[in-house]
Amino acid sequence: QVQLVESGGGLVQAGGSLRLSCAASGGTFSRYTMSWFRQAPGKEREFVAAISWSGISTNYADSYADSVEGRFTISRDNAKKTVYLQMDRLKPEDTAVYYCAAKGSFAGLLFSRVDLYNIWGQGTQVTVSS
Repeated sequence: QVQLVESGGGLVQAGGSLRLSCAASGGTFSRYTMSWFRQAPGKEREFVAAISWSGISTNYADSYADSVEGRFTISRDNAKKTVYLQMDRLKPEDTAVYYCAAKGSFAGLLFSRVDLYNIWGQGTQVTVSS
């Protein structure tokens, strides 16, 4: 199976942008649905965005959490075995550790439940100052 390493986190002012990357090694990257989750201090890990192996999904409307819809964009490059999260118009409430996660692809569906993902990266900190 793949191993995941996130990068690109940092400190940014409100309204700014960051792009997170998640590089996979081992396994066959294109067989996985990829997602981003985040966890703020004292809160549960929550879904941010997901993308199928092909970028096309039956439930495409479930690609983003409501809180990030229109501000964040998930994408992937299967040749580079990397998934990205472009984050624009960042808000202080976006501050969290961001995790990349992988789940075996199934019928092109997207999944937002934490417990359905069995492969996780170590996380990267994103801090948005007001």
